[in-house]
Amino acid sequence: MYHIDATNIKDSASFYCALGEAVNGPGGYYGFNLDSLADCLCGGFGAIAPFVIVLQNIDHEWCSNEGYFQQLKEVLADGNVTLVYS
Repeated sequence: MYHIDATNIKDSASFYCALGEAVNGPGGYYGFNLDSLADCLCGGFGAIAPFVIVLQNIDHEWCSNEGYFQQLKEVLADGNVTLVYS
């Protein structure tokens, strides 16, 4: 289970930065777009599914981009990752 304080996540770039650091420590990498995230979920880049990502303090403006946020949830679900957010 990876907990991410999403207070500073305002766009996809800041999401991937926060995810990479949550999974692999400071400066860590775990994708930079949906395709590379899917590649990381195949293994060899840190966390191996199944696991849970908990986004706390999420900026609802960022996730209001329903198209992108929905695709993100689908990629994670396809990779056997559960996304929980509040």
